[in-house]
Amino acid sequence: MTGIRLERVSKRFLDQARGEVTAVREVTLAVEPGRFLTLLGPSGCGKTTTLRMIAGFEAPSAGRIWIGDTDVTDRLANERDIGFVFQSYALFPHLSVFENVVYGLRVRRWPEAEIARAASEVLALVGLAGYDRRFPNQLSGGEQQRVALARAIVIRPKVLLFDEPLSNLDAKLRVHMRGEIRELQQRLAITTVYVTHDQEEAMAIADQIAVMERGDLVQLGTAEDLYARPATPFVAEFVGRLNRVPGRVCGREAGTLVVDVHGQRVHAEGAALDGAVTLAVRPETIDLVPATSDHDSAVVVSRVFLGEKVEYVVHWHALHLLVCTWDPIRRGTLTPGDRVDVRLPARGARVLGASP
Repeated sequence: MTGIRLERVSKRFLDQARGEVTAVREVTLAVEPGRFLTLLGPSGCGKTTTLRMIAGFEAPSAGRIWIGDTDVTDRLANERDIGFVFQSYALFPHLSVFENVVYGLRVRRWPEAEIARAASEVLALVGLAGYDRRFPNQLSGGEQQRVALARAIVIRPKVLLFDEPLSNLDAKLRVHMRGEIRELQQRLAITTVYVTHDQEEAMAIADQIAVMERGDLVQLGTAEDLYARPATPFVAEFVGRLNRVPGRVCGREAGTLVVDVHGQRVHAEGAALDGAVTLAVRPETIDLVPATSDHDSAVVVSRVFLGEKVEYVVHWHALHLLVCTWDPIRRGTLTPGDRVDVRLPARGARVLGASP
């Protein structure tokens, strides 16, 4: 197995209107052999540019890139021993599934017998045995994605790179295909870097997630790390949803800040601050109970029923809080206009910073 390492990699472009633009700024990270890393962030954050530099499609303006023990910074893409799955699949419409899959093997001048054997094995591996004579226009989106995946892995690459491969599929098929990609990656034990803007997708498939913002790598960690212990307000808001709740520090206890929020005491982790602070409170950590009185109660503004959960917006002390409750069929639901008491979590909140 082969790992990937980036050391202070940057990419700058010259834009006629804006001058020099930095798309990626001194990114340093390592992907351990056999691990699955996702580059996550909004459009324009530098994640695809970073992937393309690993692949050799873009040359870094500064820094070095290693695949295994080899410095590949100045090597062409076809000299890096990578498999790449494009967002658009990039299948040849005039070639059969078989010919699409074996294209890279023919370029490498493999013997015909080995080509046939390798194609048969990889098509079975991705669930397309018997599809070899079909053409791309005879396949569904998910089947085309499997062909693109088969073409990437049939050459037995050292690393596998994905550029938002599921963005053209419907929601249900995306969930199914991300599971198949993850299972295949684990079976092959191949080092993988996967670009997506979908935080749920990243959390579902990756061993580690690298969150990027405006060209910077702002946090690297597991899904649990990013969700429970975001390093910046951007990460807190991008990975999952949150409520920004103002409060005032009233003490410290066991390494946490004790924050008073309208009479409720919340133990929050984060920067050691005094005075007014803003807390990140996740929607699923807030409880709503029937109001005991009109004083300090909240009112349900809206409700969205999503099957396994209900999302409410409640108005409480000039705040509009997003609250998520699970198992609504068994637990029952609230109606807009209902008065409720808000119960903030005693623990688990995060300090985003000082309030003005």
